[in-house]
Amino acid sequence: MKVIHTPRRFIASEWGGTETTILQLSRSMNRMGHDAQIITSMALATQRHEMMQGVPIHRYPYCYPFFGLSQEDLLNMDKKGGNLLSFSLFAKLLREPGVDIMHAHTGKRLGGIVRTAARMRRIPYVITLHGGVFDVPKGEMQQMLAPISNSFEWGKPFGALFGSRRVLQDAAAVICVGENESKAAQQALPDQRIECIPNGVDTEFFAQGDGARFRKQHGIADHKKIMLCLSRIDYQKNQIGLVEALPAVLAEEPDAHLLIVGPVTVASYAEKLKARIQALKLESSVTILAGIQPGEQMLADAYHAANLFCLPSLHEPFGIVILEAWASRCPVVAAHVGGIPSFTRHGENILHFNPENKDDIAKSILTLLSNPELSQKLAVAGQQQAKQHYDWDAVAGTLLKLYSDIIEQKSSSR
Repeated sequence: MKVIHTPRRFIASEWGGTETTILQLSRSMNRMGHDAQIITSMALATQRHEMMQGVPIHRYPYCYPFFGLSQEDLLNMDKKGGNLLSFSLFAKLLREPGVDIMHAHTGKRLGGIVRTAARMRRIPYVITLHGGVFDVPKGEMQQMLAPISNSFEWGKPFGALFGSRRVLQDAAAVICVGENESKAAQQALPDQRIECIPNGVDTEFFAQGDGARFRKQHGIADHKKIMLCLSRIDYQKNQIGLVEALPAVLAEEPDAHLLIVGPVTVASYAEKLKARIQALKLESSVTILAGIQPGEQMLADAYHAANLFCLPSLHEPFGIVILEAWASRCPVVAAHVGGIPSFTRHGENILHFNPENKDDIAKSILTLLSNPELSQKLAVAGQQQAKQHYDWDAVAGTLLKLYSDIIEQKSSSR
């Protein structure tokens, strides 16, 4: 079958869990003999068309239909949550030949464009909620909307034209990656088909890594105990919480070293992070690196260099980086929030903590750094879990089965 995936943006330099999911699902589908492509906006991109690990990506011009936006506002909206509009992308979806199903990875106006194109072509569409609909704290939503708080929106008629408010209701299925959002979606959409399909991981890729090479490349001594946090630098991910916990960790483990890796999606938060590191005089104990390109060997090397992986998110629909750490046989400590507790087990393959309590974060980290036996136990159990349940081909197979069921139902109803 031919599948079109449509995320809000798709660019290697601004990589996150959503991009990983879409790329890896597309790769798996193509390996299985299907035709999966990505059609998206030009947000943050310079190339209109490219191939990424064998997956075609097509990008189209767009705009934000608001008056009074500054260049900084536009950049912030590109990086996170911008409600964009693209007529050329809509035209592409209408004329792309042989499409069997469309898969939206965002709602709002772009989700409405997918909805309308699919309905006009009389083919089904589904939408995946990668977080950001039913499971977002109020404070974060306010921060996401800050760039448009003082502007006038002229795009509302287009939202109505494309049925933006009907994207979830009219989809053939709403897919959630985590149980929390799935339960919330079932309550909000009682008459809709809700499917919970988790994210996956390339277990073979992450099993092979060279930690010594990574340490040498980035000047981190062999005796340092690396606490790796790999995620977007963003208020959602709460890297500042890790920095606040670091003095207590260093008091007992002076060789501890915090390694933060990820693209900056909220510039103001990145500045606050750096300021807090300086205020606590932790510059020698923290390394911050830009995001690593998808498929780059350095990504696996980073996990293999780490003594533990830490995800302190304030909310998290799933947490694909936990799977990556597991596949790398790296022990994990993570926040007990969102979808994380649904696929992890405290004391069996992870240690949970309260992300808003710096003492609890420090306690979890110190428990692993001081207990090699427990670290090994969690790492082995996590790797087994990743291999048995979360390989991308298995996840793609589940999704393809859903597509086939939906396409068959659509055909029989005509």
